[in-house]
Amino acid sequence: MANHKATLKSTRQSEKRRLHNRYYAKTMRNAVRQLRAMTNKEEATALYPKVQKLLDKMAKTRIIHPNKASNLKSKLCAAIAKMA
Repeated sequence: MANHKATLKSTRQSEKRRLHNRYYAKTMRNAVRQLRAMTNKEEATALYPKVQKLLDKMAKTRIIHPNKASNLKSKLCAAIAKMA
């Protein structure tokens, strides 16, 4: 266990950040999964901007890499275009 006040504070902060990042990463994964599971093109097109906004926020705060967000958006857009 840490013996310095600053190290104890750092441990508290990192745990709080870890839980925050974990929550938003899970939310993002669920949103992507939900969009991929859709079969109706109109519904998917309506949901896509919300998912795109979420991905951009995650990339901006460095919870996920910006290139990963870009790749996910591209693949989701392609999946929506393939829908009948």
